[in-house]
Amino acid sequence: MIKKITPLLLIVALLVSLTGCNQNQAQESQPAKAEKVTIILDWFPNTNHTGLYAAKDQGYYAEQGLNVEILQPGDAGTAQLVAAGQGDFGVSYQEEVTVARSKEIPIVALAAVIQHNTSGFASPIDKNIKTPADFEGKTYGGWGSPAETAMIKALMNKYNADFNKVNMVNIGSADFFTSIQKNIDFAWIFWGWTGIEAELKNIDLNFVQLKDEHEALDFYTPVLIANEDMIKNKPELVKKFMQATAKGYEFAMQNPDKAAQILLQDVPELNKELVVASQKYLAKEYQSDATRWGEMKPEVWKKYADFMYENKLIDKNIDPSKAFTNEFLPE
Repeated sequence: MIKKITPLLLIVALLVSLTGCNQNQAQESQPAKAEKVTIILDWFPNTNHTGLYAAKDQGYYAEQGLNVEILQPGDAGTAQLVAAGQGDFGVSYQEEVTVARSKEIPIVALAAVIQHNTSGFASPIDKNIKTPADFEGKTYGGWGSPAETAMIKALMNKYNADFNKVNMVNIGSADFFTSIQKNIDFAWIFWGWTGIEAELKNIDLNFVQLKDEHEALDFYTPVLIANEDMIKNKPELVKKFMQATAKGYEFAMQNPDKAAQILLQDVPELNKELVVASQKYLAKEYQSDATRWGEMKPEVWKKYADFMYENKLIDKNIDPSKAFTNEFLPE
């Protein structure tokens, strides 16, 4: 016997059918869950890192399906943490990568954050330190790295000056401006941050910029890094991260004021005036004369590795071609 379908049953059936369709459509339209990615900084957040914060704020990472968390460094160095898989990516510098490679630690640089070395030795004008020859008889305040000793020695040798006449003092992370008011005559700074701060404070400095004194010292600092396993096993993830990060730094270059505000939103404890001024300075330095942001040259890696080896900063020299790659940068 054929049963009749009542209007009420028909309506219920239609509603159930429509609900099922809507659920299917909703499931189909839901975006895939973003992949969690971490990047470990090399120091406290500053304008070297603005491209990362801009890429996150402007949705460039989200466009690539990434949920990026920016982490402060721990007690261990960034390179060691990234090598051990404690972070997917990191902010490092060419010296740290070179040391790591010399010890068979599989770290690879993916991009130069700043195209040329903006660091050097700064001192108050009244100390009269105009060249490395003037380091004689002065007190240097540093963080106790062998690289500092080698750097100062190499620069002084160029001027036939005596390194033994320099008083080396470990001041750790003490503030530059506080230190030079006490017993320190000169220190190693990045002009894009501390140099700009000096300008804002109307403090005149003499500045011996490394890249102007020795061709090997125009090295990349900072750089973005990953470990070899990440590059080998997740090349698409690396590509997505670098595509978005490059857009972040391009945004910072084109919109320094907006980029500064983005950094300040995330790190409000920073000095606003310094961040804005520093960002304008770095907007011209990130890419500088390179054909694209992040580009690295093999000769820069070779010259600095040779310098480190000759100055006994590494026990064995490295293969520069394994220390960096431009493969993941946008064309």
